[in-house]
Amino acid sequence: MKHKIKIFTAFILSAALLLSAVGCTTSSSDDKVVTDALGREVAVPSKVEKAVAIGPGGLRLYCYAGDIEKLCGIEKTEQDGILGKAYMYANPTLVELPTIGLGGPANAPDPEKLIAAAPDVIFSTYASDASGADELQQKTGIPVIALTQGDTEPFDEKLNASITLIGDIMGTEKQAKKVVDYLNACKADLNERTAAIADADKPTVYYGAQGMKGTHGIESTTGGYMLFNAINTRSVVDTAGIKGYIMLDKEKILEWDPEIIFIDLGGLSLVKEDYKANPSYYAILSAFKNKKVYAQYPFNYYDANVEVAVLDIYYFGKILYPDQFKDVDIETKAKEIFETMVGTDVYSQYVKDFGELGLLKFE
Repeated sequence: MKHKIKIFTAFILSAALLLSAVGCTTSSSDDKVVTDALGREVAVPSKVEKAVAIGPGGLRLYCYAGDIEKLCGIEKTEQDGILGKAYMYANPTLVELPTIGLGGPANAPDPEKLIAAAPDVIFSTYASDASGADELQQKTGIPVIALTQGDTEPFDEKLNASITLIGDIMGTEKQAKKVVDYLNACKADLNERTAAIADADKPTVYYGAQGMKGTHGIESTTGGYMLFNAINTRSVVDTAGIKGYIMLDKEKILEWDPEIIFIDLGGLSLVKEDYKANPSYYAILSAFKNKKVYAQYPFNYYDANVEVAVLDIYYFGKILYPDQFKDVDIETKAKEIFETMVGTDVYSQYVKDFGELGLLKFE
């Protein structure tokens, strides 16, 4: 009987230890408490040796501010697709890390694979509320830090706060501050160049072929486009009172007849197909007649690639307001942006994958 009691007691102790490891996190004198993007107070080790970043934009944010050498896993969606991701261009060996889950906005985190990777902290953009982050933390026994890219990328205080938080946790405060200071400087510079331009001196403009859960043609666009907002520009879509993403009736674009059109290179092939099928439609548009249709790099790949968005804005500025941006060389600016944000100039890879920013040809 005593033997059975000993066995039962050992079983209970083992189960308790397992539940303690998996079900919750415990703080120690070596921990520090931080507040994440959801307002949660989380105890993390004062010195983190291993980390993972999950969810749309999670790894990108980490690459802006954290120590790449301390990553111990990567989502499969990141391994399978590096196109259009400057942080992956700059760190190609990341695909060799152990897989810690499927990734993608439609898939939940994988607690078992995260436990197997054994990070000291999990940075995550998955949870939309505190309960989701708490649940993952309880299942893994690993501190979960919620991050966000904010609502008005690329210039958003919530984005800056997440970058700063990563630096604080990973001991890379200097790099995080460098990135945040750079984004703030770009925001101020762009506004300074364009704030005084009178509306009467601004050309009418349209952005088309916007990617949204896939590629689309010229009718895909957005009202209140944040990249235009950064240079104090309202598109013809804004003038019509449209807010947010929309698939337009193509006749509306004819009605507005913008002087300058930017085409997202992610959807350029669809626009070219439509151009061949309906040449009479495009022949009416002033921007096509006057050869004022320009490229834009797509920046939404597993959420917004902030550095690419910043590059696009400077390019818009050069086209729309040449006098105010005459000192800006796009290749030089791209080098500066990429080296600051991801540590390496990867502009040549964008040119290889998408083509150069410039005037588009349809003949």
